[in-house]
Amino acid sequence: MDQETTTRIHEITGARPARNHPLGGGCIGDVRRVDLDDGRVVVAKLGGLGSGLACEGEMLRYLATHSDLPVPGVLFADDGLLLMDLLPTGGGLDTSAQEHAADLVAALHDVRGPAFGFQTDTVIGSLDQPNTQNASWLEFFRDQRLRYMALEAANAGRLPGPVMHRIDQLAAKLSTWIDEPTHPSLIHGDMWTGNVLCDGGRISGFIDPAIYYADPEIELAFTTLFGTFGDSFFNRYREHRPLAPGFFEERRDLYNLYPLLVHVRLFGGSYVSAVEKTLKQFGC
Repeated sequence: MDQETTTRIHEITGARPARNHPLGGGCIGDVRRVDLDDGRVVVAKLGGLGSGLACEGEMLRYLATHSDLPVPGVLFADDGLLLMDLLPTGGGLDTSAQEHAADLVAALHDVRGPAFGFQTDTVIGSLDQPNTQNASWLEFFRDQRLRYMALEAANAGRLPGPVMHRIDQLAAKLSTWIDEPTHPSLIHGDMWTGNVLCDGGRISGFIDPAIYYADPEIELAFTTLFGTFGDSFFNRYREHRPLAPGFFEERRDLYNLYPLLVHVRLFGGSYVSAVEKTLKQFGC
């Protein structure tokens, strides 16, 4: 951590950084634990112009003021530095933690919005995420999630043209599998294992959000893509919010095309094959 950052942290907190060391995770810049000379401990996420850290700070603040989802308090945020409270961690996503997560996520999904999307564009990882508000979830998911991210991946040279065409074919038929939700629900937007912090069988917080108002099934789908949550989570979640038939059989895989396309845009490679497998599943 350079002297300029050390000075900024001193100015913001009123205490001098005594020690710092790297923390795991984070797609953007460097994430560090910082021990201050007055005994406090904070997390510093370091970036640069266009890093999206200012947006990340605003998303955490939004979750803190519009929901009961536990998130780190934000002390300061611009694209160069995001300074947050350190949340306790210890242990993994065991049955107790997953059930607690289900309580928290179900409550988050009960927060209603005026339209699908958000009041501003946001970020997912290091990528821009458009959020122009729309009364139709099908149109929003089609244009600002599937087609948008597929085009970004194609323009980056990571998604072949024929696969882009197949995504357009699927996008034109979304109403075959997806109905319009009754209302928009607030979602975290990037809920995978690395963004869920546990401590002693409880959830201590959720980090790195990519928020917007959506069909909550898109969030639930993503939690299964990399094995974040399992039966313990879903059995408890259903006690709060029933799942409509067909989620695990069809809609989960359809919704997971979006995070797969995010990974295609970032990494290419095997994620293209995963996208093609899903397209084939839906006859495209």
